[in-house]
Amino acid sequence: MNYPKKQIQAHHQIILDSIADGVFTVDKEMNITSFNRAAEDITGFSRKDAIGLPCYAVLRANVCEESCLLRQTIDTEQPVINFPVYILRADKKLIPISVTTALLKDAAGRVVGGVETFRDLTAVDKLRKVIRKQHSFEDIVSKNATMLDLFAILPQVAESNCSVLIEGDSGTGKELFARAIHNNSTRRNGPFVAVNCGALPDSLCESELFGYKAGAFTDAKKDKPGRFALAENGTLFLDEIGDVSPAVQSRLLRVLEEKVYEPLGATETYASNARVITATNRDLQQLVREGKFRDDLYFRIDIVKLSLPSLSKRKEDIPLLLDHFIDQFNHLTGKKIMGISRKAVAALMLYDWPGNVRELENAIEHAFVLCLEGMIRLHHLPARVVPQGGLPSESRGLSLRDAEKRTILKALERNQWKKMATARELEIDKNTLRRKIKRLGIIEPQV
Repeated sequence: MNYPKKQIQAHHQIILDSIADGVFTVDKEMNITSFNRAAEDITGFSRKDAIGLPCYAVLRANVCEESCLLRQTIDTEQPVINFPVYILRADKKLIPISVTTALLKDAAGRVVGGVETFRDLTAVDKLRKVIRKQHSFEDIVSKNATMLDLFAILPQVAESNCSVLIEGDSGTGKELFARAIHNNSTRRNGPFVAVNCGALPDSLCESELFGYKAGAFTDAKKDKPGRFALAENGTLFLDEIGDVSPAVQSRLLRVLEEKVYEPLGATETYASNARVITATNRDLQQLVREGKFRDDLYFRIDIVKLSLPSLSKRKEDIPLLLDHFIDQFNHLTGKKIMGISRKAVAALMLYDWPGNVRELENAIEHAFVLCLEGMIRLHHLPARVVPQGGLPSESRGLSLRDAEKRTILKALERNQWKKMATARELEIDKNTLRRKIKRLGIIEPQV
């Protein structure tokens, strides 16, 4: 039976309107020839207004002007699948969508245009932000069990006025924790003063911390307040405390015990009520045993100790951190990077991160320089974090869960399925390994 052309077109429109994703078609001049109901809802343009217009005038995506995805598909005959972009709705609201394109051919197989489907990612974006908020404290994000335990006690630590020692490798976020403690304490309205003791030579460390009086030495033309004075009614954060000299250690002990100090050249003491938080990437207990760090000072600063795991021990946090840094750099640069490809994430999951979270942040900043729009891909990352020769074939296209499962499985096989040896190689707690094995469904082979 031959149906009238108008009836066929009506049937096609009914089918298109039943699809939840936005769908529109264009001719070879890129003018819109059909527009479904979901496309109306997502873009804010009515079908009547959209048909006949160039697609870029309706979709107004951030890639339309320089590299139209649909034009690219028509020219190269290669489809684009789930490419993330931002579009400007009719009401001037910017929303994230994912785009898929394909060729439109006639009965003879000739290309007559293109078809684009797109999905509103606003709800997905909001859900991701809600999930990240549930795994954050201030600017620190994590779902690692050790980190979540620290999050749980941070409010009580912040409310107290005790000294806090934060241990962790360089780049693990020690200053972020110190700032979080300050911001949640009764001193939040006071100053937060950070000092990197490792960057100060002994000759300057005392004057920087305690200040000096005019005439204390040749170039001391006038009084200069030290960091303890600047941190009055607030928090003084002493980073790399393990690098200070014995003389400075002695003076720090007096401030912590008696709450007083003397600027260089002073004849009187000054009271201090600054809360002191210290941090180190060294083993202070070992330094105490070697006689390089005073044991009485160690016990004075070690009232509460927070030990931060390295990023290699909390790789499950990498996706959360990636979202966090992408949002952060989008805000700083004004770009609209949507996310990061699975291959790029796989490379980041396989890298050891000797520089920890700071190195990961730097890697994403590097990617933002090279990635102009859309999604961060493997070639946008620093060369050092990409495996030489590319990703192992078994890692390509893996989900984050699969990548973690593969890493643990390989480690178990290397260690003949001995849990303690495997945990030691992966630098995680044995109980953490057991939880991961259960969660990932890893089954030990029967012999």
